[in-house]
Amino acid sequence: MDIVSALQIAFAQLIGPSAIFYALLAIGLNLHFGYTGLLNFGQIGFALLGGYGVGIMTVTYRQPLWVGILVGLAAAGLLAVVLGIPTLRLRADYLAIATIAAAEVLRLIFRSTAADSVTGSTNGLYGFAGPFTTYSPFDSSKQYSFLGMKFVGDDVWAMLVGWTLVAVLCVFVFLLTRSPWGRVLKAVREDEDAARSLGKNVFVYKLQALVLGGVIGGMGGIFNALQTKSIHPDFYSTSQTFYAFGALLLGGAATVLGPVVGAMLFWFLLAIPDALMRQAIAGPDPLLPLTDAQVGATRYVLLGILIMALMVFRPQGIMGRRREVSLDG
Repeated sequence: MDIVSALQIAFAQLIGPSAIFYALLAIGLNLHFGYTGLLNFGQIGFALLGGYGVGIMTVTYRQPLWVGILVGLAAAGLLAVVLGIPTLRLRADYLAIATIAAAEVLRLIFRSTAADSVTGSTNGLYGFAGPFTTYSPFDSSKQYSFLGMKFVGDDVWAMLVGWTLVAVLCVFVFLLTRSPWGRVLKAVREDEDAARSLGKNVFVYKLQALVLGGVIGGMGGIFNALQTKSIHPDFYSTSQTFYAFGALLLGGAATVLGPVVGAMLFWFLLAIPDALMRQAIAGPDPLLPLTDAQVGATRYVLLGILIMALMVFRPQGIMGRRREVSLDG
């Protein structure tokens, strides 16, 4: 069994575009769940609007790419306002139900044949990433190798832009959560009544956090659309939100780097057993009696068991602080 080859594949996932996408989703969820205590189960809906904002404006309405980016971010923020106004004055579970339902409704609307002229329905949209690729200093037809990991030029460019964006957002979250505004968010998470007694408008702070985290989720959708150069409605399924939650819990909620480390480890820990099991089932005398489809499912089972064990023995996550978890009502 080639361990070195498996590690190279896993490390490619550790720093690859998928890790960036889920890091962006998890950073937004961290503002919602980690710092404010909001249960958003529809983060992928914000990513959907971000991605389709780019695709629809550039492909359907022939607008410049920057217009599509602004529209995608604005649409994600608007969704947060629409969902937050009727639910944030109620219990946390109402927001959870509203967000997961909204994300699924949006997915079904965008894949509907009635919206084919605008969204491309089940065929999706493509052909809009040209302006983004134009700025790349890397050759699209060339493969670049780093420590045995190989990436095509367009992916190297997307990773450079994506990790830069993640770094900027981490600095932004670090400064934001240590400001008076951030301290109010933590107070709201720990005890809403106590925050109200100090004269804080809890509803406004929660709405601001929901909008900000939703816009960051929209950035994730925009990045994914530009990196894959296509948008397909069935990609934006509810399971993507729970993958992002898994990354957040793995790294540690209410920490600046927790969502990023969690997203990187999430894909690393998925790739390692996948690569090893695929080697074990290859050849005329396989070591494991599994099919390709069963290998794909088994890796998620193994990762799920690992996350459950982590929640038992270290509920604050790898980088989290137990004090934050104990205070999170």
